[in-house]
Amino acid sequence: MADSAARDLGSFDYVVVGAGTAGCLLANRLSADPKNRVLLLEAGGKDDYFWIRVPVGYLFTMNNPRTDWCFETEPSDGLNGRSLGYPRGKTLGGCSSINGMIYMRGQARDYDHWRQLGNTGWGWDDVLPYFKKTENHVAGADEMHGDQGEWRVEDPRIKWEILDAFRDAAAETGIPNTNDFNRGNNEGCGYFEVNQKRGVRWSAADAFLHPVTTRPNLTVLTKAHVRQIRFDGRKVTGLALWHEDQPAEAKVEGELVLASGAIGSPQLLQLSGVGPGDLLQEHGIPLVADVPGVGENLQDHLQMRLVFKVKNTKTLNLRANSLIGRVGMGMEYFLFKRGPMTMAPSQLGAFAKSDESRETPNLQYHIQPLSTPKLGDPLHPFEAFTASVCNLRPESRGYVRIKSPHPRGQPAIQPNYLSDPADRKVAADAIQLTRKIVSAPAMAPFEPEEFLPGLQFKSDEDLAREAGNIGTTIFHPVGTCKMGPATDTGAVVDERLRVHGIEGLRVIDASVMPTITSGNTNAPTLVIAEKAAEMMLVDARR
Repeated sequence: MADSAARDLGSFDYVVVGAGTAGCLLANRLSADPKNRVLLLEAGGKDDYFWIRVPVGYLFTMNNPRTDWCFETEPSDGLNGRSLGYPRGKTLGGCSSINGMIYMRGQARDYDHWRQLGNTGWGWDDVLPYFKKTENHVAGADEMHGDQGEWRVEDPRIKWEILDAFRDAAAETGIPNTNDFNRGNNEGCGYFEVNQKRGVRWSAADAFLHPVTTRPNLTVLTKAHVRQIRFDGRKVTGLALWHEDQPAEAKVEGELVLASGAIGSPQLLQLSGVGPGDLLQEHGIPLVADVPGVGENLQDHLQMRLVFKVKNTKTLNLRANSLIGRVGMGMEYFLFKRGPMTMAPSQLGAFAKSDESRETPNLQYHIQPLSTPKLGDPLHPFEAFTASVCNLRPESRGYVRIKSPHPRGQPAIQPNYLSDPADRKVAADAIQLTRKIVSAPAMAPFEPEEFLPGLQFKSDEDLAREAGNIGTTIFHPVGTCKMGPATDTGAVVDERLRVHGIEGLRVIDASVMPTITSGNTNAPTLVIAEKAAEMMLVDARR
């Protein structure tokens, strides 16, 4: 029942909850037809904060309540009892406004696997046209890339001697050089491409939302926190929300889309009575539909951050710890849009196999010309680089579950990192492979010395334990509203991203991935939204 004191926002054909990567694109595509009345709701604020635009600004937007939900995971046995900060974007553009800006599609096998799980239309050949459609690639179009889309992809604007040496060492170890990770099999080592435009972050809001906010049929509200979905039986009729801390209601005449990400979307479903029946009963929430998969199947990439001290070269550590160095970096950026302030958190990447039995690479490296105890902390007072490595296809599964019926409460986020023995083995193998690369001849001039975890740890058991000490999220949570056929009891949405058993409700964001992609997850999320928007418009004409 509607709150009689709530402000009536009106009726809309489409209401999109969450103005992140998926939501910005959906608002653009759904409002392109002037007959469609579209409402886009963002619980965070506007993206007018200075540090959103500056690429290195992720240091100031993560763990900042202005732009980040500042979630924390539950303590994890695999991390030896530690919990982790879990950044999620809280502004227009969502995570694309605070993330590492790396453009990465994943591997063809990822999407072919989705199709094999019963998700018709989600194979590599099906999604490649949507990657090309969204893309505005700096090198122009070819059979794998597009240059007419809004999503700008550019080369990095700085290189480092130590990263070039790591790339050469990887080649000496059997990992070939590559200049394009996005052609279906990303094996190799090279510099990451980034979502920037001439040295400035290019978010989903920049690409898809800001150019269309003057459309009279598109309403965008910030500081609009959805409390609950309204139903008539199992049909969506509207939303209850707070807008600028005042109660409000919106009616849905067509479809409601949840685009709040792998944490927000399952949380809102559970708060609204769609989810595991026993969980909802525990919190006194009336059951609309018992969908046990809501909030389950959480997957994430855990990166092991190996740190190596080096000599005879410059890294960012001492430069960033010097006042003169910081002033110089600032002048280089503001005068020329060059230098360290244009850096993504990681510049050099590599994809490799933890053992030769793997069909395709199952490890991803993020190599950084710096080192720090953790992201956001001061850099170490010595020259060093970090070789972060993650298992691309973890077997461990976690969950997102509400801890109270209050819409502003943080849910329990438990990734269960390293809970599967196979993941512990891959972690140990990844550390050994990293040591092999760093011991290759190309690195010898810099006399690398392992600082973390330390060469005293040698056995698989020791290395798996230390992986839990040096491991941290690489910010890729997915899977909590899994896509799959109705015969899959863990599935939440079908192949058209409609919630099973509910009329007028879709989930369109990273939470629908049945399995995590082999790389950074921002570009795949964008393509999920692009394909889904097309499906929604086709379905509306039927």
